[in-house]
Amino acid sequence: MNNEQLKHNLTSTDHWLRLLFMVLFVILMEVAGMVMLATIVLQFLFSIVSGTPNDNLRQLGSQIASYIYQILQFLIYNTEEKPFPFAEWPQP
Repeated sequence: MNNEQLKHNLTSTDHWLRLLFMVLFVILMEVAGMVMLATIVLQFLFSIVSGTPNDNLRQLGSQIASYIYQILQFLIYNTEEKPFPFAEWPQP
């Protein structure tokens, strides 16, 4: 890589804008992780009380897992498609 290419890469707004999106999605992933933890605890408690898992919580857990996967794919540059809220919420 020559100096001109490096200078172009460092001054390109695309790279810095992506960094901002990456920071945003890391924060959203942390929030999604906390919601997932709450979903896990609620599902466990529901299954103890009722004897069976709650289908709505199972569906929510699946959606959150898909969302976290989409975020990780964006963060490691496997896709340029931004996850929710820039795309539809993942469906199971």
